[in-house]
Amino acid sequence: MPSAASPLPTSSHRIAAGGIALAAVGAIAASGKAVIVKLAYRHGVDATTLLALRMLMAFPLFALLAAWSARRATALTWGDRGRVLWLGFTGYYLSSLLDFQGLQYISVTLERLILYLNPTLVLLISLVLLKKRPGRWQLVALGLSYLGVLLAFGHDLQLEGGRIVLGSALVLASALSYALYLFGSGQVVARIGAIRLTAYASCVACVLCVLHFALLHPLAALGQAPAPVYWLSLVNATLCTVLPVLAIMLAVKRIGSSLAAQVGMLGPVSTIVMSLWLLDEPMGPWQILGTALVLVGVLLVSRVRA
Repeated sequence: MPSAASPLPTSSHRIAAGGIALAAVGAIAASGKAVIVKLAYRHGVDATTLLALRMLMAFPLFALLAAWSARRATALTWGDRGRVLWLGFTGYYLSSLLDFQGLQYISVTLERLILYLNPTLVLLISLVLLKKRPGRWQLVALGLSYLGVLLAFGHDLQLEGGRIVLGSALVLASALSYALYLFGSGQVVARIGAIRLTAYASCVACVLCVLHFALLHPLAALGQAPAPVYWLSLVNATLCTVLPVLAIMLAVKRIGSSLAAQVGMLGPVSTIVMSLWLLDEPMGPWQILGTALVLVGVLLVSRVRA
């Protein structure tokens, strides 16, 4: 992460302020996903149905984004097409499926903290696969991040018992799946472009989610959910899925990935606020302390990697 003296990608304070605002909007909008899912669960639907509705509604928007980003781009090689399919499977389909399933058992605060471990998981993957020795500050950052999650986990475990173990394991698997996507997307992004890759991989995930639903339920069942579920899914697909993608990408273009990542730390905080406001989920001092430790750990990881 650049120091305070490092220049932003733009010298215009107005553009920089707009980039920070976009990053904040993206972080807050993305953090609302778990809250929307929790609200929808109150209407008796399962994770597969919610995920299929979300992706079905988001698909037209991602398809338009894919068509726009491919206007003047070169055609993909067969190798890149295979990589896009794999990244769509791991980064958006599998991670979303595991996340939605885990949310049936744990609070949105704990879910967001576990998912926020993504930078630390990418670091661990690179240390293992690239056989790098971790530095002192990397170890400190990892220790703080995982201690924070353990504190929040212990708080919820006392209240819910074994359900928390299952839900946390599912969400951690979701975070690991997305970390694999982030780790493997570097060279593909350089060739295809970030917007184009995100749009293509998201379209792949949309198709896979609907096919997954069709394997377990008749497709007609998508039209039989309670009315509030459709409105919640529409909000989830637009405001909590497509909007964050566009907002964060525009923010990165204006202020760079490092500052955008720092602003993204609003995500866990906004999740806590929304969970208290909309879900009446309990919040104790251990969860607050755990959230603070995770944020500090992720900030250190970002600075060390930069």
